[in-house]
Amino acid sequence: MGENVVKALLDLLFPPLCLGCRGAVGQAGFCAACWSALTFLDGPGCACCGLPFAVALEGETFCAGCLAKPPAFDKARAILAYDDNSRSAILALKHADRLDLVPGFSRWLSRTGRTLLDDCDLIVPVPLHRFRLWRRRYNQSAELARRLAGDWKRNYDPFALIRARATASQGAMSGAKARRRNVLGAFKVPDPAKVQGKRVLLLDDVLTTGATVEACARALKRAGAEQVHVLVLARVVKASDVLI
Repeated sequence: MGENVVKALLDLLFPPLCLGCRGAVGQAGFCAACWSALTFLDGPGCACCGLPFAVALEGETFCAGCLAKPPAFDKARAILAYDDNSRSAILALKHADRLDLVPGFSRWLSRTGRTLLDDCDLIVPVPLHRFRLWRRRYNQSAELARRLAGDWKRNYDPFALIRARATASQGAMSGAKARRRNVLGAFKVPDPAKVQGKRVLLLDDVLTTGATVEACARALKRAGAEQVHVLVLARVVKASDVLI
């Protein structure tokens, strides 16, 4: 029995529900109303971190944060704003075993990150510490990275970067400084030969303050990576951050 037939039978027996409101499904796991409420970050933004701008500006423009303190990564891009409308779907992937969302999210990542994927040699997920991986059973970032690598015929290595020190959840940290301290020295590259001279694409689910991807990028650059680009499903966007 083909995969599509099995899926059709399961959908008949257990109709899929909207990830936002649990109503009838429309596009990519969302009903029409929840889909229209999503904020896609496909407009003008910072040439480095991708922070959205309210208006298009001429040339390659950087946000104040990247100008004041350039990040360790070269570019970062996100599909969605992380807010009340997108949170349920991302948490379902992260904590509720909804690995069926991986193919759809990967297609979104492919569209948003096309230029980054074109230029990368190696796709690496933000790693979980082995104890947290054992409790959760899977790393959602690794599942997305594996799918993207297969779709784009890119090298994929979930062990090129490891979380050498167990850290508290970043969500439990009170602010940006606490998040930076929490992941300080937490990431290592066990075999630098795997990343030396490579253009690495780092995959994660959510970018909040950027502390985690910054720490990962520093570890990869110290090990000899030529470039580190970051691709995430969603990022936190505060109104006060948006350049008007």
